[in-house]
Amino acid sequence: MLSRIKKYAVFFSESRFWNTVQSYAKKIGVQSLYSSLLLFYAFKRKETPTWAKNIIIGVLGYLIAPIDLIPDLTPFIGYTDDLGVLGVGLVAIASYINDAVKLQAKSTLKVWFSNYDPAEIENIDSKL
Repeated sequence: MLSRIKKYAVFFSESRFWNTVQSYAKKIGVQSLYSSLLLFYAFKRKETPTWAKNIIIGVLGYLIAPIDLIPDLTPFIGYTDDLGVLGVGLVAIASYINDAVKLQAKSTLKVWFSNYDPAEIENIDSKL
């Protein structure tokens, strides 16, 4: 799975990432947004090795890509593949997601979802 997402790296840039998550934050939901923010902030850490950054670029590129396995225009199921790919990416680089990364992601999440239920993301944190 990870080898197949490398082709999506061409879609990744910081500006595209922020444009995508800001535009689709409500549609992709709290869990997908939190997962993508964890990956992004882990990517920004200087301690994250190049191999892990390459995985992150591929995963976030997949999220940004205009065409993926299940079109995002499909109601309800359009983002399930994105969530799956985000999950694979998180597991692959979990050791580079520290408390500072989690705090940054939660702070950004709070800006976009001011009244989200922290229980919605507990299962993600528990797997890291």
